[in-house]
Amino acid sequence: MDFYADPGVSFYVLCPDNGCGDNFHVWSESEDCLPFLQLAQDYISSCGKKTLHEVLEKVFKSFRPLLGLPDADDDAFEEYSADVEEEEPEADHPQMGVSQQ
Repeated sequence: MDFYADPGVSFYVLCPDNGCGDNFHVWSESEDCLPFLQLAQDYISSCGKKTLHEVLEKVFKSFRPLLGLPDADDDAFEEYSADVEEEEPEADHPQMGVSQQ
């Protein structure tokens, strides 16, 4: 799967085949993004089965500094997002997308 967002945030997630025992793999061709994926890559390499949701959460946590988000622990982030009101998207907001290959 390819994930991308403006400006210049993109990465790939290679999902394991069912039953083959392989792990997920994350990568980016962007020199700016690649160093931020280290946390997610370390997590994937650790013991135990991972879900796609868990892998994407780690990638998001890894990209927080690149996206200009506060570097907070999970509890503080949940508290923060509970206070944020839902707004209509504006035309000048970055667009995010996902494509499967």
